Amino acid sequence: MHYAVLATDYDGTIAHDGVVDDATLDALERLKAGQRRLVLVTGRELPDLQREMPRLDLFDRVVAENGALLYTPATREQKPLGEAPPAAFVERLRALEVSPLSVGRVIVASWEPNEGKVLDAIRDLGLELQIIFNKGAVMVLPAGVNKATGLLAALCDLGLSPLDCVGVGDAENDNAFLEASGFSVAVANALPALKERATFVTEGQRGAGVAELIDRMLADDLEGLDTHEPRQSVLIAEPRDGDDGPALHLQPKRETLLLAGASGGGKSTLTLGLLERLGDAGFQYCVIDPEGDYEGSLAASYVGDARQPADVSAVMGELRKPQQSVAVNLLGVPLQDRPAFYAALLPELARLRETTGRPHFVVVDEAHHLLPTEWNPPAGDFSASLQGTMFVTVHPEHLSPRVLDRVDRMLVIGRDPAKAAGAFCGSRGLHCPAPDVKLETGEVMTFAAGDPDIRVMRVVPGNGTRQRHVRKYAEGKLGEDKSFYFRGPDRRLNLRAHNLTLFVQIAEGVDAETWEHHRRAGDFSEWIGSAIKDGELARAIAAIEQSEAATDDSRRQIQEAIEAKYTAPA
Repeated sequence: MHYAVLATDYDGTIAHDGVVDDATLDALERLKAGQRRLVLVTGRELPDLQREMPRLDLFDRVVAENGALLYTPATREQKPLGEAPPAAFVERLRALEVSPLSVGRVIVASWEPNEGKVLDAIRDLGLELQIIFNKGAVMVLPAGVNKATGLLAALCDLGLSPLDCVGVGDAENDNAFLEASGFSVAVANALPALKERATFVTEGQRGAGVAELIDRMLADDLEGLDTHEPRQSVLIAEPRDGDDGPALHLQPKRETLLLAGASGGGKSTLTLGLLERLGDAGFQYCVIDPEGDYEGSLAASYVGDARQPADVSAVMGELRKPQQSVAVNLLGVPLQDRPAFYAALLPELARLRETTGRPHFVVVDEAHHLLPTEWNPPAGDFSASLQGTMFVTVHPEHLSPRVLDRVDRMLVIGRDPAKAAGAFCGSRGLHCPAPDVKLETGEVMTFAAGDPDIRVMRVVPGNGTRQRHVRKYAEGKLGEDKSFYFRGPDRRLNLRAHNLTLFVQIAEGVDAETWEHHRRAGDFSEWIGSAIKDGELARAIAAIEQSEAATDDSRRQIQEAIEAKYTAPA
C-alpha cells in the first residue's frame, strides 16, 4: 500500500448542500474496507457537522473548525488545536453588529462583507489572529492554524506520514491541506485556482468525484497518476555539463534499484546523497548496514553496533514513528547470522508497509551477503517487500536471481561498468548495453531493465560532509576477510588485527623482522586502502613504507598517521 489515508473536505467535496448521498457513503465504506484510513477536514464547527453528517463513525479523525479542533469519533474525544477566542474580541464583534456570528471552541466565523469590521477589531485589540476565506465565509483563527496544521495533527495521532495521504477538496481554504498531502486532488466543481494547483482533477463533481478517486486508490493505488506529483520523487543524478536530457529522479515507494560497482568507486557518495534528499523531503528510509559504514553519517536513529547486536523489535519500534528513519548496524551480528536477521526483518517491514505505506525506501548494503545466490523464498512471499528498495553490492553476480528479477533500474559506479552491468543483464537475459563505457570519478551509468539506452550522468552528492566510519574502523570488529594478519616472512605468526586500535597495539610489540617484512611488501597501506577504504591515509602510509626511516621510527610514524585521523577508544 502506498497511500494509506484519504483526507477530504466536507462541503462541496463529499457533501452537496450539506448532505452526503448514499453513493458517496458507499464509496467511503469501500475505502475503509480496503484497510485505508479516513480523515475529514472541514471548516464547520463540530455540533453543526454532527447534525448534518450522521456517519462520522466512518472517519478515523475529524479536523473541524478549519484546523482548530481534532475530534475522534470512536471515543468522542475533542482536542482543541488553538487557544479559545478572546472574550473581548467576541464582545467587540457583537458591538460592531457583525451578523451572522458563530463562536466555536477556537474559531470565530461570519460571512462577507463583514471582513472589514473583523479586521478592525483584530487591529484595535492588537490580537494575533488571522482571517481565512472560504466561498464567502469569513473565518477567524489563531495565527498559524489552518487545515494543514489540523491535518498534520490528525496524521500524527494516527501514526501516518503526510506523504502517504491523498487530499481532496474544492475551495480556497483547502489549498493548505492539499499542499501538505502527498497527493493533491480537486473535484471537478472546485474553484479554478484550486484545480490549477492540484495534481489530479476528477471527472465527477462533489461526491461522484470522490468516489471516482476512491475507486482509483483501490484499483491501483494511483500508480501512474503520481508520476506527475513532485512530492513523490527525489533527485538521483543530473546530466553532465553539456549533455541534454532530464535529470534522473526516484519514486521511492515504487521503484527498485540495483547499485553496483567496485569498492571505492563512489557508491557511498551516491547513496548518502540520495538518503539525505529523501530525509529532507520527508520520506522515511531504513538502511540495512552490515559493516557499519553509515554510522554517524545520517540524520537517522541507529540500531545496533559492534557491541550490541541489532534487534528486529527495536528496528520496528523506531520505524513506527512516521518521521524517524533508521540505520540498522549489523556489526554486532555474526557474519553467518546476518542473512537470517534480514530474513526475519523483511516480513516485518512488509507488514508495516501494508498498513502505513512506510518505510518509503529501504537500502540494503552489501546485498550479496544478505541475499546470496541461493536465497529463494516461496513465490509471493517477498515480491511486495522488495519494491521501493535499493540493493548496493560490489558483486551483483553473487546476488539472488529472485532479487535481480525485481530490479527496475540499474546504477553503475566506478571502473569496468560493463562487467557490473553484464552480471545483471546476464541474469535477466538482457542484452548488455554498455560494452565500451568508461566512467570518470563522480559519474554514474544508468539504464532501465530491458531498455538498451544508457545514460552517463553526474552523481549528486549530499550537502553534508561524510565522516569516514571512525568508530567502525577504530573500535569495531572487521570480518576475517578484512582484518590484518601479522604473519612475518615464514608465516610463523598469525596475529589478527580486526580494527585499527588493535593494529596499533600489535604493531608496538611485534618483532622487527615481522614488521619490516610487511612494511617492505607494502602490506600496511594496501590493507588501509582496501579494507579501511581510506585512500588518503593509505597514500600517507605508503610513503612511510617506502622511506628510509628506521624500524621504530616507521612504527611511530604510522601510529601517528592513524591516530591523527581516527579516534581510538579509551
